[in-house]
Amino acid sequence: MKVLFHFNASPELMAWLKTQVPSDWQVVCCPESDAQAFAQHWPGTHVLWHVLQPVTAERMQANPALRLVQKIGVGVNTIDLPAAAQQGVAVCNMPGVNSRAVAEMTLGLMLMAARRMGPIAHQLRQGQWAIPEAQQAQLFELGGKTVGLVGTGHVPRILAPWLQAMGMKVLGHSRQPGPEWIYPNLPLNELLAQSDVVSLHIPLTPDTRALFDAQRFACFKRGAMLVNTARGELVDEVALTDALESGQLSGACLDVFAQEPLAPDHPLLARHDVLATPHMAWLTQDMFQRALAVAIENTHRTLRGAPLLHQVQ
Repeated sequence: MKVLFHFNASPELMAWLKTQVPSDWQVVCCPESDAQAFAQHWPGTHVLWHVLQPVTAERMQANPALRLVQKIGVGVNTIDLPAAAQQGVAVCNMPGVNSRAVAEMTLGLMLMAARRMGPIAHQLRQGQWAIPEAQQAQLFELGGKTVGLVGTGHVPRILAPWLQAMGMKVLGHSRQPGPEWIYPNLPLNELLAQSDVVSLHIPLTPDTRALFDAQRFACFKRGAMLVNTARGELVDEVALTDALESGQLSGACLDVFAQEPLAPDHPLLARHDVLATPHMAWLTQDMFQRALAVAIENTHRTLRGAPLLHQVQ
């Protein structure tokens, strides 16, 4: 069995992984940025452990041996599902495997943005100790504020009680909130109008692409903050920049972007009211150990021809 782990994994993670797989498996780790190495290792690969680099129809057609694309995470928008079905390639994901990591990162971004820790830490490294009066006026506490969680799935259900314990009022928006969601569920525009912080936790679909455009930002409570640890394409970045420029939004915390990797000269990176991170909310060693346990199990099942865990198609 040849397995290609398409990720720039740490030596520590690979050492752990070596203790978890059978000795007769050929497990190759290939950084996502190394196209030459991928082209070398791809032929004859039976199972792809996929993170973010798109799995296109052309890529699958170039490897008839492929039997399974195992997403390390939840979103399968980077996989050409019709092409996989046509080629008879199974596709699986891992609902909930990264939820705690994303929930913790989301809370961390909210806390950092409330105190403007990004720019203030940078100023300190430049030798500036005193915080300017105009910057002081931007600092706030999360306690007593209202947070609107767009989506009521695994991540919001972990995050919501933490926020409530901090003294925040929690609102949610979902067309199907489910019985686990015990907080008020509002229409989207009503949630936006009431929320001091809006955090996105929905998948990318044709209906949600650029859902947050100029018209939607006009519905926000003036001075609110946007947090996005879901998918970058949910947000029209030009409209977001305009909303920040006008003061309609007071800030944004962005872990995901419409085009990744993000260009160093992207306008959002130049803004002091934007806290940006490189799509890392899901990325912890704890998460990888949970995820790779599922990936290994599904690889075993592929060998045996057994039903797969969390098969998307």
